Amino acid sequence: MSPPDGSALPAKPAEPGCHGGAETMQQAARAVGKSAMLDRLAADYPKGPHDQPQSMCPAFGALRVGLRMRRVATILSGSACCVYGLTFTSHFYGARRSVGYVPFDSETLVTGQLFEDIRKAVRETARPADYDAVVIINLCVPTASGVPLDLLPKEIDGVRIIGIDVPGFGVPTHAEAKDVLAGAMLRYARAEAEAGAVARPRTKLADGQRVTLLGELFPADPPGIAAMLAPMGLAIGPQLPAREWRDLYAALDCSIAAAVHPFYTASIREFAAAGRAVVGSAPVGEAATADWLDAIGKAANIDAKTIDRAKAQALAPIRAVMAANPVDARMIVSGYEGSELLVARLLIEAGATIPYVGTALPRTEWSDPDRLWLEAQGTHVQYRASLEQDIAAMRDVKPDLALGTTPLVQAAKEIGTPAVYFTNMVSARPVFGAAGAAALPAIVATQCKGRERFSRMVSFFEAPPAPKPAPRTVTKPVKAEVA
Repeated sequence: MSPPDGSALPAKPAEPGCHGGAETMQQAARAVGKSAMLDRLAADYPKGPHDQPQSMCPAFGALRVGLRMRRVATILSGSACCVYGLTFTSHFYGARRSVGYVPFDSETLVTGQLFEDIRKAVRETARPADYDAVVIINLCVPTASGVPLDLLPKEIDGVRIIGIDVPGFGVPTHAEAKDVLAGAMLRYARAEAEAGAVARPRTKLADGQRVTLLGELFPADPPGIAAMLAPMGLAIGPQLPAREWRDLYAALDCSIAAAVHPFYTASIREFAAAGRAVVGSAPVGEAATADWLDAIGKAANIDAKTIDRAKAQALAPIRAVMAANPVDARMIVSGYEGSELLVARLLIEAGATIPYVGTALPRTEWSDPDRLWLEAQGTHVQYRASLEQDIAAMRDVKPDLALGTTPLVQAAKEIGTPAVYFTNMVSARPVFGAAGAAALPAIVATQCKGRERFSRMVSFFEAPPAPKPAPRTVTKPVKAEVA
């Protein structure tokens, strides 16, 4: 029987177990035709020095990107336990959108019926009155079983169909999974723009050259960056990941892509294919802001005098704020957001001593300016940092404060070291410009005051000392007198 849209039926996949292990699932996926996809993921998101960092399911990143977009429906195909965890996490982080789910069992998986069920779900969901795009995400088992999302129609009644594989055995972190979907959408949008006229964004774009920011940023950061760029006659457009499909066209319609989060490898490839310049690092602190404005200005062919004027306007308030908010603390920084090097750079410039920075993300050329600066200060930068490496660094450094992942924070507090969860406390505040120079030192100052409190807590919960054994009394036998 032929499928209704004329595509060939997929070959019957094997049925790898959900707990078969990454190597087994990799082998199964390659055996059913997924080698090219896995090779692309390995090139874009290299692992090592160990397999991958400990963090949440990577597919959460792609799911988050889809759920944050207007007029985009997201459907998951994977084991029920995985789908439950992903939907729970997404709603915990504030998603107020339904998540579609195509269930399967052993029979539908091995007979190819799962693919037919996915096709049916996509057709029923693709309503042009409601959606611009439908995203279908293969989790581990469907990917390892070879469910071929590339055989889905590319559009249905004008609704774009985006199928991606985001297996935990192929994508190391949820941050990089954001790029898997963002890059796939950008590739589709670029092809549309090259083919003809496309929709304008809802908000009017500024005239002149524009800069597209790559990365999920605190809401106050883009306006702050825009103010720094304005003296050079530059503006910012919609950032990536986008909030609506039509924003993808405007994001591509820029002069420069600013990789403030340096792990958006697939997205950067699309900007490069569109002929856009790409600049790494970001405007944090005084030195990095000066370097970044120089790089942006040169990429936009702005004359040196205009760049210097922009730097003078941006750096003066940053310098004043940093002078008013010095940091006197020994710290370590680690996380999985992609901004760990930037945060460490800002805090060191404010006065902190940070011998160790760990990040779950890989080294890319776009993070090299920050890595080189940190290493020049004597900081060890650990890419693909594991929890064990973070804890070993903490025990070696003996910091006044640890900024890190949840398990690192837990380990720090167990030994009485003040610690803050990077994602909730740092990513929920401005990082760039004068606002970041004020916000992050304030966190450090507040949290370092808690060392005595943590010491009291550790002492309170310590097990009481074992009682000393009572001294033994030895009774000497008395010899009986013989008459």
